[in-house]
Amino acid sequence: MDEFENHMKYSIGIDIGGTGTKLGIVDEGGKVIKKHEFKTTDYNDFASYMHGLTTAIKTLQHSFNGHCIGIGIGAPNGNYYKGTIDCAPNLPFGLCAPIVETLRNAFGMKHIYLSNDANAAAVGEKIYGGGKNLDHFILITLGTGLGSGIIVDGKLLLGADGFAGELGHVCAVPNGRICGCGKRGCLEAYASATGIKRTFLEMLSKHNGNSIIANKTWDELDARVIEDAAKAGDIAAIETYKITGALLGRCLADFVHFSRPSTIFLFGGPVKAGELIFKPTREALEQNLMPLFRGKVKVLPSELPFGDAAILGASAMVWSAVNAEG
Repeated sequence: MDEFENHMKYSIGIDIGGTGTKLGIVDEGGKVIKKHEFKTTDYNDFASYMHGLTTAIKTLQHSFNGHCIGIGIGAPNGNYYKGTIDCAPNLPFGLCAPIVETLRNAFGMKHIYLSNDANAAAVGEKIYGGGKNLDHFILITLGTGLGSGIIVDGKLLLGADGFAGELGHVCAVPNGRICGCGKRGCLEAYASATGIKRTFLEMLSKHNGNSIIANKTWDELDARVIEDAAKAGDIAAIETYKITGALLGRCLADFVHFSRPSTIFLFGGPVKAGELIFKPTREALEQNLMPLFRGKVKVLPSELPFGDAAILGASAMVWSAVNAEG
């Protein structure tokens, strides 16, 4: 094993979240060999956090004898072009945190890349998942919010400043719910784990509290609880998924009209509901597409493993860049 490790190339994928940071050693085939994590909340500013991160990277490297070819980072408001995390609301990093420059100074590596978590996941889908043989697809991540990464001609769509593809903030319902971004009616406010909870509470009110999970508090409710209730025949939960899928599918039709993907992958906790979410989503998509596009776009679950997806997505940026160099 030691001889194998000495000749093995690997990348390090890092997922920076407001609560925790996860990092892992990933081989070219997409296998996460070793992992490490620590609390982001243990650090009060960028300088102290970077000390903790570089220490964690070194610890991970020392635990494995292969050759590290680079580091990929997925983070909220990660700016691919500048290598900075810009104004991330849940991170104590300030306006423009130079994470790529700091890591290059610490490790002397050429291949260090940063993007937002959804864009990183889309690259992960391209390198390791269902997008391996696809040049045109969209990945939608359904979590606390709704993220998206768009692949066009085999490449990630970044836009002028690296933040292209904020599909969670298109308007799904005019003058609708307040979104975390400050706008009203964003798709994220409806088709996300948080949005599903809000819709369920509306359906619960509509049905006069008639639900097998009516006694659950906000903190106890999650997509899995609502999913289980729907599968048990709970009408409020069933209607929640119908409404969520209808809104998501209608907006996906707009995305198809924009970039014409061959496939749209859905990723995240709510996706585990299976046909409860996929059936109304596909139906609404087809109903809202131009005739030219009907029957041509697949909506499928992501093939990235749920637990390691963020690490894989971040590490995939390294392998993508290295492979492009030949």
